[in-house]
Amino acid sequence: MNRRELLAGKTVSRKAKSRTSTPNASRQVSRANTPYHSDDEADMSDTTQWSTNSIDDLIASAEDDKTPDAWTAFLDEKMNEICDRKRSSVQGREDSLQAFIAGLTRHYGKQEIKRKMGELVPSLLKSVKSGQTERETVLALKALALMLVTDPSEDFYDTVSGPVKTVVTDAQHPTAKIAAMHVLSVATFYGGASMEEVESIMDFFLEIASSDGSSIEEADNAEVVVTALEEWGFLATQLEDLEESTEVAMDTFVDQLESGDAGVLTAAGDNIALLYEKSYTEAESDDEVEEGENENQLFADGNANNGNRDVMIKRYTVYRQKHRLEQQLAELAKASSKRLSKKDRKSLHMTFTDILHTVEKPTRGPRYSTALDEDGYEMGSRLKINVQNGGKMTIDKWWKLHRLNALKRLLQSGFLEHYENNQVVFDTLPVEVEGE
Repeated sequence: MNRRELLAGKTVSRKAKSRTSTPNASRQVSRANTPYHSDDEADMSDTTQWSTNSIDDLIASAEDDKTPDAWTAFLDEKMNEICDRKRSSVQGREDSLQAFIAGLTRHYGKQEIKRKMGELVPSLLKSVKSGQTERETVLALKALALMLVTDPSEDFYDTVSGPVKTVVTDAQHPTAKIAAMHVLSVATFYGGASMEEVESIMDFFLEIASSDGSSIEEADNAEVVVTALEEWGFLATQLEDLEESTEVAMDTFVDQLESGDAGVLTAAGDNIALLYEKSYTEAESDDEVEEGENENQLFADGNANNGNRDVMIKRYTVYRQKHRLEQQLAELAKASSKRLSKKDRKSLHMTFTDILHTVEKPTRGPRYSTALDEDGYEMGSRLKINVQNGGKMTIDKWWKLHRLNALKRLLQSGFLEHYENNQVVFDTLPVEVEGE
């Protein structure tokens, strides 16, 4: 059973089961008799998708036979078509948007779009606000996000956040709401939002997740809940101190560990690991540092034998019922539910083993191995991402994994192109590629 099949079931958490409110009856009937995907969505290509394909898949799909001059001319043509709304049909706008997205995904086009930004943004916002089809709206949203990560602007958040948030709350199609949630996150991260605005959008996403989608009229829509959880985690990587946000957030994430959807479980668990990781920071000059490790003091890689590592100090308690949480994570690490596919079970086992390791010792990152190397030290985080030309990226922190996944969701087949040539993308995930 894959993610889309699981959507036919529910992402019902313990909190949702206890709710007494009843959705509108006609809405329930409509859902029961209508496929989740519309006819428009069936025609959508990768230009409208927001998924975290493997890097190998991204490498394989990144081929483009256009020469630099040819694709620049092609991009110019599509930008002119997008801006010339008076002479365009719905189908024409959709085709132009799709081609524009493909070009801007597979090539780093900062110079090409900069001169047209003043015309493109208003034109795209018209499609966002009043697109005549779901597909037009979703494509316009994706185009806005790609433009922002290509050429960030300090006033972009102020320009687009209102219309995009309206799509999240009011759009008729769940696909448009999901796309808008992704774009709202990208605009918040790259578009000049203040820390107060970042926290406000995180609260907005948290409410969507804690209500199982009900707050935006998408009750028990697993993909909506996954998106809210993932984008909350992405934005949380921007904040240095999450102490004030942690208690309420943890209640939501732990509650979602009751979900029957593999995607919801993973996204909630990843956020739990991130919060534990962020509860420890490097020792400062006025901290009292003792010898060895204890609950309030760990070495940077979780290895008590290595005295050369930075000392990390516990700043606050993430979750008061830690023992109960560890039991819950241990159960998920060996989940055997027949509702999940073999692939999903294997993925959950690996993911929740990692998350449990981090909760037990918050300096441990993804794929942390406690096996000893030839010098008697723990091998540590071993999550290596293969990239082009035999290179590898080491993702040894949860904040890095959150950002990697966010970039993959946005850039799809263009991830490696942008990682190599787009300084904004590299600054988001400043991990050097080894062995090139």
